[in-house]
Amino acid sequence: MYLIRVRLKYAFICGVLLAVNILLASKVEATNVVDQSTMRTVTSSFDFDTLSERLEHAILANGLAVVAQASASKGAKARGVEIPGNVVVMVFRNDYAVRMLEASISAGIEAPLRLYLTESSDGSASISYYYPSSIFARYGNNDLDDMAKELDPIIENIVRDAVRD
Repeated sequence: MYLIRVRLKYAFICGVLLAVNILLASKVEATNVVDQSTMRTVTSSFDFDTLSERLEHAILANGLAVVAQASASKGAKARGVEIPGNVVVMVFRNDYAVRMLEASISAGIEAPLRLYLTESSDGSASISYYYPSSIFARYGNNDLDDMAKELDPIIENIVRDAVRD
């Protein structure tokens, strides 16, 4: 029982640290080179909480599952600190995971796929993501490329459905 608690605490801390890193990286984005051809940010008319709920519904409706979430804003709030809402929503599906690992064990580091939901100062919220085809292209593996080409429109549909009025 003690080991389970330690592991859960460790997983929570890792999730919070991941979210903090992502938040801090977004603050210095102007100094980093980001390949915008592979990353997309879609702004919605919805507030953060509404878009978060819509995103979860869109993920399920498009056949993927939420594997995990990491949120620096939730971690900060638990400490009494208010920062704009943000959450990394990690999504995948086991049949894709099996195909990915059959094609390349080292590609396992890329799963789950991540959707980054952020709150703007005007109250609106956005979703940012990398195309799966750009994530898996670096492996030079045809089976991974084929799988990623299937995932690209699924991720696009998830985001489209979440932000659509």
